[in-house]
Amino acid sequence: MITTGPHSPPTGRLQLLDCVAARNEISMAFSADGREITGRYLYSDVDFDDLRSRFGSEFLDRLAFHIMALEAIPLAASAPSDLDLGPFARFHAASFEQLWRTVFLKAGAEWRYRNSLPSYYGPRFSSQPCVRSHSPVLAAPGPIETLCFCGGGKDSLAAMQLFETAGLPFSTHSYSHPSYGPARAQFELIDNLLDCSSPLRRHRIQIESDSPRPHPSLCAETPLSIFGALPIALQHGYRSLALGNERSADEANLLWPATGECVNHQWGKSLEAELLLASYIRDHLVSNVHCFSVLRPLHDTVIFHFLRRSPKAVLRTHSCNNRKPWCYSCAKCAYVGLGFLAYLPADVACKLVPADLFDRPAVQDCFRELLGLGSHKPFECVGGTDETRLAFELCHAEGLHGRAIDLYLSRARCSDPLELAQCYTRIAGPPSSFPPSAWAALSPVISAAGCDAYRFISTSCRFERSLATAP
Repeated sequence: MITTGPHSPPTGRLQLLDCVAARNEISMAFSADGREITGRYLYSDVDFDDLRSRFGSEFLDRLAFHIMALEAIPLAASAPSDLDLGPFARFHAASFEQLWRTVFLKAGAEWRYRNSLPSYYGPRFSSQPCVRSHSPVLAAPGPIETLCFCGGGKDSLAAMQLFETAGLPFSTHSYSHPSYGPARAQFELIDNLLDCSSPLRRHRIQIESDSPRPHPSLCAETPLSIFGALPIALQHGYRSLALGNERSADEANLLWPATGECVNHQWGKSLEAELLLASYIRDHLVSNVHCFSVLRPLHDTVIFHFLRRSPKAVLRTHSCNNRKPWCYSCAKCAYVGLGFLAYLPADVACKLVPADLFDRPAVQDCFRELLGLGSHKPFECVGGTDETRLAFELCHAEGLHGRAIDLYLSRARCSDPLELAQCYTRIAGPPSSFPPSAWAALSPVISAAGCDAYRFISTSCRFERSLATAP
């Protein structure tokens, strides 16, 4: 089991003080280095009093504790020496401690790297495991199988498109967070996208907190969002929690020489995280709820092309973490803008992406890192180096110009774009977390999307393999 490293011993204590799930909210109170911090999860249509009567108080308290414990991870940015579970120590099982430490270590690897903390593996637990494990509950099935997560970005849109094309009904789950601005503005952007889709129900959580803005490289947002959705699944009988995390999320940003770790900004979206969380939930919380990513078999190359079928909806997407909907001054906006220009029809892309994107001074370093010319891939939710180079090749084939394209052509041009196209349009088989019934319905749509993307690339580039050389 991982413990705190021997060098530069941290000080301070992170404590869980109180957590109450009642009516339509979970309220939490923490202490971080002596400062009390509160937070709330406000659910649009969850009745915790009803859930308590159906599943028992002890289970509801244990479920809320898990949500609170993951919410504590960003509060560990001061590198506390101890984590005190307070009144929730009765839920301290070895399986939970290992889950928490793994999420902290993997999701927090970037934060540790940025802050030169190779020997800090998280706070020690003040308590000892007092129970072997907890038995999961069985959710009563509702009329709709799937709850599809929607954050408003291109991956959310692609996930919903897959379900719609396959004829699978779904509802959606969205949440706001104070880190991203006023809740109302966040939900308006998401609802604007959902108006172009067909969810049977829309569920939402408004997250409130009086803590300082979380450290951007120390969070467990995706794992936390999965646990936060479990009350919705229990209330309404959803058995599948469908995320929109694609294959590039498995790729690390760098190898940290000091520890030998792969530092992955997107670890929470990775297959490793998905399998860990899915098995933990089934074994210890809700036995018949499956968590999986519908985009896991796909690379961004296929996803961007798949969006061509919904030009009206793609105009309503947003992904920027700095200034919504887009700032076009960060690595994420640079990457998504590149993908839009490469794969969407020109008349759609020009409405989304500024004409001077490739010449903008603010994103030149971003493009340099995206092309593999920096020390590591940008710490953002972006695709891999070869996916970036393939998108640049398509933009070049379309006759687009700019400083970033010149950089690509002179220093990073791919030698065989068709080989890359074959690689990044190839569809992977489903991971074990993928429900078999969903794969049976979705696999023909997913396979067709991969074939369509390859045809588009091979037609657009108009070159022979042997002639693909740098100018």
